[in-house]
Amino acid sequence: MILAFSTDDNSGLEAVLSHHFGRCPYYTLVDVQGAEIKDVRSAPNPFYDDHGEPGEVPSFIRSQGAQVIIAGGMGPRAISFFEQFGIQAITGASGRVKDVVEVYLKGSLAGAEPCNESEDTVSSHPGKTPLPGQLEGDEMSRLKEEMAALRRHLAEAQDNIARLERKKR
Repeated sequence: MILAFSTDDNSGLEAVLSHHFGRCPYYTLVDVQGAEIKDVRSAPNPFYDDHGEPGEVPSFIRSQGAQVIIAGGMGPRAISFFEQFGIQAITGASGRVKDVVEVYLKGSLAGAEPCNESEDTVSSHPGKTPLPGQLEGDEMSRLKEEMAALRRHLAEAQDNIARLERKKR
């Protein structure tokens, strides 16, 4: 079975999950048989810069042979496309791919709840109200970098918690 993960980088099992499946720079694809990882590879998201047309990202994930897509979040239309393609969508995950694979294989990760991406974004320029989802290029890049850094910090914190819990036992 191939599990696809939306990730912020192409570090394989060490990659950090991205919040949104369609706006991530990479997908990490993990081939598992039973509880054993057979192969890990990264694929650049061909729609990273423009987000593609509805259904293009789910079609790309299907073309990679994935049976499951795991992400921090995704919209209701994407979940619907994945259902039509017979791909199980799972949202609400965070951390490093290796840890999420472990949780998934234990059966502790399932279900997809659509995220709300339709809220207006407020520009930092007074007097200008951007359309929903619009930000100036520099600000958008800065926010993407900031979000990636926050996800890395979260993954590190989750690693530290797991390490401390193992010591506690």
